[in-house]
Amino acid sequence: MIKRVCRSAILPLLASVPFVSEAPSAFAADGDQQFFQNVRGEWSGPGEIVAGKYKGTKFTCSLTGDTPTGAVGMALEGSCRVGLFSQKMSARIERKGRSYKGTFLDGSGGEGLDIVSGNVSKSKVVMALNRNDLNGAMLASLKGDNTMSVTVSVRVNKELVPVIGMNLKRVDTAAVGAIARD
Repeated sequence: MIKRVCRSAILPLLASVPFVSEAPSAFAADGDQQFFQNVRGEWSGPGEIVAGKYKGTKFTCSLTGDTPTGAVGMALEGSCRVGLFSQKMSARIERKGRSYKGTFLDGSGGEGLDIVSGNVSKSKVVMALNRNDLNGAMLASLKGDNTMSVTVSVRVNKELVPVIGMNLKRVDTAAVGAIARD
């Protein structure tokens, strides 16, 4: 059901939007890698479709973040559910040349989206999304060590309109920092 909701709620809306231009990227390899390292671990939290036919649909996601060996980037794997229905979710992002490339679900060749460019700053990442004529952006922002917000927006005319929002909390027991025991 989530797949059908996401596909029928977001993809038709995205199909009517013009191209998101690739933003210039400032690369600081260590800073980019540090951001992705901070995403590693177990995340869980609520989300909502905030625009379109399924506006108001609430869901919950459980995701595991990891980093690829020998590359700058990340992989998020897990699932999101609405009531009793669950849908596998995945995103893979890797630096390619001077930008980032990747896929959401199985990419635009399947039922997902392509990640066609991206930019990483200290505490957030912005990725351009594409599927045929549908264009948008995904913003993931870390707020401290244990909170991440994710917004997916689509380009309508000349504006980015938010369509999905999620607030994730770190749920793994691995400490981000070290605390000395007495």
